[in-house]
Amino acid sequence: MIRFTRVTTWLFLLGLSIGAMLLSSFYLYLRPGLPSVDQLVDIRLQTPLRVYSSDHRLIAEFGEKRRAPITIEQIPKTQLHAFLAAEDSRFYEHAGVDIKGLVRAAVELVTTGSIRSGGSTITMQVAKNYFLTRDRTFIRKFNEILLALQIERELSKQQILELYLNKIYLGNRAYGIQAASNVYYGKPVDQLEVAQMAMLAGLPKAPSAYNPLANPERALIRRNWILQRMHELGFISDTEYSQATDTPVTASYHGAETELKADYVAEMARSEMVRRFGDDAYTDGYKVYLTIDSDKQAAASNALQAGLESFDHRHGYRGPLGTADEDTLESGEFDKLLGNYPSYDALQPVVVTALDDDSATVYAQSLGQTDMPFDTMTWAREYRNQDRRGPAPKKPADVLKVGDIVYAKTINPAPSGDSDANPSGDDGETSAPPTPKVALSQLPDVQGALISLDAQNGGILALSGGYSYQESKYNRAIQARRQPGSNFKPFLYLAALEKGKTAATVINDAPIVLNDTNMDTSWRPENSGSRFAGPTRLRKALYQSRNLVSIRLLRSIGIDYTIDYLNQLKFDTSNLPHDLTLALGSGTFSPMDVARGFAVIANGGYDVAPYLIDRIEDSRGHIVYAAPSVIQCDDNCAEIADQSPTPEVGFPAIRTAPRLADQRAVYIMHSILRDVIKRGTGRRALALNRDDIAGKTGTTNEQRDAWFSGFNHRIATTAYVGFDTPEPMGRGEYGAVAALPVWLDYMKVALKDTPSEFMPRPNGIVTVKIDPETGERAAPGNTNAVFELFREENVPEQQASETIRNDANGDTVLPQELF
Repeated sequence: MIRFTRVTTWLFLLGLSIGAMLLSSFYLYLRPGLPSVDQLVDIRLQTPLRVYSSDHRLIAEFGEKRRAPITIEQIPKTQLHAFLAAEDSRFYEHAGVDIKGLVRAAVELVTTGSIRSGGSTITMQVAKNYFLTRDRTFIRKFNEILLALQIERELSKQQILELYLNKIYLGNRAYGIQAASNVYYGKPVDQLEVAQMAMLAGLPKAPSAYNPLANPERALIRRNWILQRMHELGFISDTEYSQATDTPVTASYHGAETELKADYVAEMARSEMVRRFGDDAYTDGYKVYLTIDSDKQAAASNALQAGLESFDHRHGYRGPLGTADEDTLESGEFDKLLGNYPSYDALQPVVVTALDDDSATVYAQSLGQTDMPFDTMTWAREYRNQDRRGPAPKKPADVLKVGDIVYAKTINPAPSGDSDANPSGDDGETSAPPTPKVALSQLPDVQGALISLDAQNGGILALSGGYSYQESKYNRAIQARRQPGSNFKPFLYLAALEKGKTAATVINDAPIVLNDTNMDTSWRPENSGSRFAGPTRLRKALYQSRNLVSIRLLRSIGIDYTIDYLNQLKFDTSNLPHDLTLALGSGTFSPMDVARGFAVIANGGYDVAPYLIDRIEDSRGHIVYAAPSVIQCDDNCAEIADQSPTPEVGFPAIRTAPRLADQRAVYIMHSILRDVIKRGTGRRALALNRDDIAGKTGTTNEQRDAWFSGFNHRIATTAYVGFDTPEPMGRGEYGAVAALPVWLDYMKVALKDTPSEFMPRPNGIVTVKIDPETGERAAPGNTNAVFELFREENVPEQQASETIRNDANGDTVLPQELF
């Protein structure tokens, strides 16, 4: 017996020694390959890219994983207790590996056939989630144990718990407790109820199996088991336990809640971030703050959509999107049918279910059955072509049929009755709010863009590149190259002012025929309406947009000189025609190009480099890029650049904006373009009731493109309307009709409650009286004399005269200048 005991003892000691040697060997073999715990402190969580407006409104979120890292102090104690109860109740007692927990898990496996509490500690899960693979192998498990022990030696319990709660995957692309709280409950973790906290704590074990969205029954069982554990451990009281277990499942999916819809802008920011940082832009937690102002951006999107819809309604109704069959109409199951038709921002598909003399009854997925009043259909005359429509409808049946699937926009119901009246019924119960009605609409087939710049520094205040990003991702604001028409003329006239012409220079507005003997062709340019004014001062010619004057002016100053001047203004001239059609805006520019050019005029002639990103912050809030301050300069640009501070963080602190145009010529141009508003083609802008507004309309041949660009000294904005594939927009669709209303609706918001901003009058400007018929300095006693602005070297002499010619040499051009 003694001999047996001795043998057993030696065998046990031998086994223990061999086990110790094996463990030591494993440790010595695996230890060099374990990562340093220091990496945990500096590790970068995969956090999505977030894009914000200048006033910190969320515009977009890009990235596969939704994550919002928070500190342990920001997490409620009850939420911490819920995770400890579910995953590791002895977290504060063990040193990384819980022997009791492993034994308990083994017993559960033997007795129940499943493990409910788990054997891995939170520290072991941190080791696995941050450093190791998810392979179910002994080597990986042993590595996990070794690394957990190492983590416990080098980090505090609070640090470990914070790392765990920020890294853990909780389903629906949510990584970390804060992201999960937002995804499932639409609020931060510190606003959750006890039952909701327990629900989130049940997710790490199996995010798909215990997901309250995908499997609410199993999630409820798991939640209640965690509440029971919390109660047993003393984390919650009897009352809290009872109330929480009686609480139904309240989880619902909450997507990334953007606060400002600006999809074209968001895509521009995303593209720039990927250019700068590659794919890391999606995972490194960058926050991008743009120059976009949220109020202005919302106004820009709304103004462009309203303008395009207004254009579309002027040209008639193109018919339904489709038709519901009789079986669907009889069953009333419209949701699946409507799901085949996309929604675009405010537009949603509806199906017509009934008609009467005053309205149509329609079904919308978001509203159910609702009314479409006839007064929202009166625009819907049948579309025949861009210039012809059918008769005006007199009743809903003239427009719609039962079963028609059409687009509609929700109308917010107006309050009715006395506003001071009791909103309750006679029985004292509050009545339900009325169901919103809808208005007939359709998806416009015309497109457009709006760009608004801070003229002083080039910051993009607002940008919309089309009716809906969902419909088309083509950003017309920066990608479309179209003819600006008369929107180009201010740059031609500015070039002429710098070459010695004046606002009083008289040029004949008369018919002209330009022959190309090489091609046996001729060009007969005309003014709008085919009317001619005869000898006309440049001021009047510009605010009345006289084409023939512009052509003669271009010939007078020279095509080469004009193109060189446009280069000076930093326009891309590579695609401009080298002929007299240039005077009518036949070259192509993007709306951003045009807006930038007008911003140069608006600020007094200084360079403008449009930019969108104001600053970029990394996941720790450190600024990794900030847009440089812009300093306008004349002859001292190099000196300012030399004196600018040396950048300490890799980006310049200052950008100089050199002068591109003579400030006196620009000042005179401001005056002329204000006349466009006061007495010219831009008179609709008088609705702003401001005296600091200047601008110019633009329309190309056959009304293929319509423009309006306008500004004060601070803000320059361009609106453009046209088809993506250039074609005539229809009679009367001039810049003042199609584009100016878009600009006007935006500027009402952009300039609201702001003081007038005028360009300061520079030295070297002289005001004298002139004869408006001749442009000469007025003789004493001339009762028709008007004041005009001149650069001091260009002031006309008293009684100076020059013969106005319809001349032979005035109407003759070289063949190469024609087209």
